[in-house]
Amino acid sequence: MKTYKLKKIISTVLIYANLIIVALFVIYPLLWVLGSSLNSSAGIARTSVFPEHPSLVNYIRLFTEFNYGRWYLNTLYVAILTMIFSIVIHTMTAFVFARFDFKGRKMGLLSVMILQMFPSFMSLTALYMIALNFGMLNNLHMLVIIYVAGGIPGNIWLVRGYMLNIPKSMDEAASIDGLTKLQLFYRIILPLSLPIMFFIAVTSFMGPWMDYMLPRYLINMNERRTLAIGLFDLITGTHADFAAFCAGAVLVAIPITAMYMVFQKFLLEGIMAGANKGE
Repeated sequence: MKTYKLKKIISTVLIYANLIIVALFVIYPLLWVLGSSLNSSAGIARTSVFPEHPSLVNYIRLFTEFNYGRWYLNTLYVAILTMIFSIVIHTMTAFVFARFDFKGRKMGLLSVMILQMFPSFMSLTALYMIALNFGMLNNLHMLVIIYVAGGIPGNIWLVRGYMLNIPKSMDEAASIDGLTKLQLFYRIILPLSLPIMFFIAVTSFMGPWMDYMLPRYLINMNERRTLAIGLFDLITGTHADFAAFCAGAVLVAIPITAMYMVFQKFLLEGIMAGANKGE
């Protein structure tokens, strides 16, 4: 018994020590960025994490010297539209694959799975030519279309796996009550699928919010820039402004952090339930 207790104590100590080390590696850079954003000069914190005389001047400069407000609104607009259309399109498509038997269903699911294997940057040239031919360069709606379409393969499998866990006896009961398939979806399946829908909402919002490659490729106008492009330009060139970059990075993290804190319970339920892909 003494040996067992000793092993348990050592195991517990090692687990907490590992967690503390990982937390330090994660938290320290965040504190360093926060401290640098409060630095009154354009440089970054060197001697200590927080400056002796913290100031909000860098946050003010973002909106006065740079076009940060426009970048923020552009990114927020793209992220919200992507989230809304992703929820609608992906859940309805997954419902079709989960509840309807039609010719080519398995082949369609297999095709969707294969599409997940290709990295998104392989299609950048094709996407640029499509946007150029349709006159949609420097168009935020083009970004929304690409983000929503790009999330279809993974989200269909995830949402379909969740919906397969909903008993099909509910479909039969709804049919006896005279409900159509569309009414079944909106009145029964949709309310029961809220956890996975919250997961799709957060991931669909986070993708455009933090993406750099696609907006850089398709957006050239300063008025249409997103946050990733604007912040990257702050630390490149001969007049790099690291303090303003850190302030902008802090403001970027606020919506994502808030969403994770509010929807944490639903995210865990969605991940666990949607992991079962069914038949």
